[in-house]
This record gives sequence, structure tokens and C-alpha cells, in this order.
Amino acid sequence: MADSTKFAGIIPPVSTLFTSDGAIDRVGMQRLIDMLIEQGVNGLFFLGTGGEFSQMTEAERREFAAFAVEAVGHRVPVLIGTGHTNMRAAIELSRHAEDVGADAVVAINPYYWKITEANLRAYFGQIADAVSIPVLIYNFPDLTGQNLTPEFIKSLVDVHPNIAGVKDTIDSVGHLRSMIQVIKGAHPHFSVLCGYDDHLVNTLLLGGDGAISASVNFAPQLSVGIYKAFREGDLETMVQLNRQLLKLPLIYTLDTPFVNAVKEAMVQTGQDISTWCLPPTSPLSDPKKEQVKAILKSAGLI
Repeated sequence: MADSTKFAGIIPPVSTLFTSDGAIDRVGMQRLIDMLIEQGVNGLFFLGTGGEFSQMTEAERREFAAFAVEAVGHRVPVLIGTGHTNMRAAIELSRHAEDVGADAVVAINPYYWKITEANLRAYFGQIADAVSIPVLIYNFPDLTGQNLTPEFIKSLVDVHPNIAGVKDTIDSVGHLRSMIQVIKGAHPHFSVLCGYDDHLVNTLLLGGDGAISASVNFAPQLSVGIYKAFREGDLETMVQLNRQLLKLPLIYTLDTPFVNAVKEAMVQTGQDISTWCLPPTSPLSDPKKEQVKAILKSAGLI
């Protein structure tokens, strides 16, 4: 892959904002997008886990993908989540993302069946063959029930050169290290991006490329600052910011799905947004809102 297709840095999985009747909050989304770009992110990932793609209809996902590309306006790369339990739908969503101008698609493995390696190979391979833009693989075994090994992903990259990276959302430094060593060893321009805040520094120190983590929606200055400090060799600043960042993952434990807690953190750190989430996510309770506040205070964010 050429350098221009490599994805690196801080690419937030952008929260999808809705009005109280479940429509896309276009005004709120534009403000959020503009803020994240102004904070120095290196791309924007829409319709990921925190973007509530799994609660949307395919029509809603298409509508939102087209809106997101237009709202970003070529200022940073746009990545669109297109994974699905239905391979035909994943392929069509990927083609649609390319048609509306996305820079890459991100495909999670089907998350109902545990699928044989041969069938997984067909799933990712046919998505990659269906588009000419880069494809990133999204590994999140806690939600899919099935881990994608570095060896398996490398075997896909060997055959499909537009499979350009992985979002590895797994709480294992060893797994991230293997992703970097196994895949980047053979394909240096392949991007390894962690999905957990806890592992941003680990990923960078091991030779990975950055993070796609939800806290960037409400604390972009931490992850963006860590990446900048790392690139500049300012390890003291990197360590200081990482101490703050490591306090934030507790927010994700407050509810399942955790998207309501992320939106509450966005409000408490000063953003004027609707915290409404698609069902079955319910509003965050007042006691849990207080827990969000305590976590943000402990991290020095409010």
C-alpha cells in the first residue's frame, strides 16, 4: 500500500447524535465533527460501536454515511463502519460508502454465529473485492464472540492489498504486539490501531499506529496530545497525559451499551448535545451521571 493509504494517529469512533424522536441531529453532529477536527484528530470513524450502528436500520446507516462524508468535507479521512451479520448487506453498505466518498470502510466480523475461518475469509475477502478504497478489519471479540488472529488477518492482507489496517479492540498487549509483528513485519504500511484507551501508549511504543477509542469524543486533548508528544519524543508529556487517560475507561463500565455514558461525559465536559440514544439503550440514571462526573474529576477534565 502507498503511504497515502496508511491510517495513523487518533481517529475517534464518533458518537452518533440524535434528536429526541430518533432522527439524526445534523446540527449537533456538525458541531461535534468541527470540534474534533479543530482538536487535531487524524481521521473520523463513523458508524462504529459507539456510533450505534447495530441499532440502526440499513437505510439509516446509508443516510448517515452520506451526511458524514459531506459534513467532514475532505478535511480529514472518513472511515465508515459497514460490518453486518448479513454479508450481502455488508457488501452493499461498503459499496455505498465508497459511492458517497468515504476514504475507507471498517468491517467487523458477523456477530451472531461463530464462523469458520473459511467463511470469515470469504466475508472479508468479498467486502475487499467489492470496493477499491481501503478496508480496515474491526476485531472486537468481547462483542462478536470470536477473535481474529494476526495470522488470519495477515493471510487476508497477503491476498487483498486494499485491506489496509485493523482496529484491535482487545485488552491484551500481547495480541497487539503480535498484530504489529506478524502483519506489519510483512506489510509495513498496514495500520494497527488499538480500540482501548489503556493501550494507546503500548501500541505506539510497540510500533503500532494509534488508536480508535471512544474517549476522544469528550477528551480529545488527551489522546491527540499523547500521539503528538510521542511523535515529538516528549515522553514526559506523554506519560503525564496517559495518567489522565487511564482513568477514563471506567466510564465504559457504567452501562451496556455504554454509548449513553459517553454522551453524558460529552455534556459534562461542556458540549451542547442531545444524550438521546437509540433503543434498547436507556437514559443514564442520575446516580450513574454522578459516577461519570467523579471519573471526569479524577482525570482532571472538569
